[in-house]
Amino acid sequence: MDDLADELRDLKREIIESRGLVIKTNNLTNALSADLRSLAKRQQQQERRLGLNSAAMYVAFLFVALVIIKFAWDARVDAVEAKTEETRRALERSLRDTKEGQKRDEDRARAEAHAAAFYELVRGAKRAEVVEQFETIKNEPLTKTELAVFADAAERARGELSVSAYHQGLDQARNGRWHEAQQAFEESLKYKDDAAHAPLARYNLADALRRLSRQRDAIPLLIPLSEASADKEIMDDATLLLAQCEIDIQAYNDAKNTLRGFLRRFPDSALANDARSLLADVSLHH
Repeated sequence: MDDLADELRDLKREIIESRGLVIKTNNLTNALSADLRSLAKRQQQQERRLGLNSAAMYVAFLFVALVIIKFAWDARVDAVEAKTEETRRALERSLRDTKEGQKRDEDRARAEAHAAAFYELVRGAKRAEVVEQFETIKNEPLTKTELAVFADAAERARGELSVSAYHQGLDQARNGRWHEAQQAFEESLKYKDDAAHAPLARYNLADALRRLSRQRDAIPLLIPLSEASADKEIMDDATLLLAQCEIDIQAYNDAKNTLRGFLRRFPDSALANDARSLLADVSLHH
């Protein structure tokens, strides 16, 4: 009985110990399971963070790569555009130079044609046409030598035309055709107003205007001739004619002053007696 009781006690103790061991094992298993779950959760979180970090790094790398590619592409595009623009400008310069060259050639060809035609006018002694055409041809792209030769020819033609018109005016004046004389003297001065005969042309023009009862137009021509003419021999004639014009328009005081100035400046003139008589007459009646 005692042995059975001991065995039962031992068995009971073993059962209790086994039960405690099972409980302890279960607790350890639960704890281990909790730890494993915690580890698994941390692992998942870590993997999630790693995934997010990897995705962020990938996105950042992709962004950086895209930025680098964009800058590289923009740089290449800029380089291509700059080269294209340079090529375009070079082409435009080339086209412009070509057009300018063509225009210069055309202008030169036209100038040569005009120069040849002008030279024919010079050879043909067509003085009026030479003077008229020179005003056009002088603006052509001629050489300095050509322009100098043509300018001399035009100046010579002006001088000849001026002399010819002056003599025509003298002929018309001798025949009493004062209107034609006036036109001829004006034409002479138009062609060359600084010629040696220009003072005489002005004097005769003033005389023709007086004959046409245009004394007021004659006086502005006579005043410079009477004061300081390039031809000293006509200063007394111009002064006396000026006085006569002033008398004609009833500017008697001006006429008296002009006649007194005449006698003071030209006491030895062949016209001095005429001036004295005219001054006496004006002073007597006015």
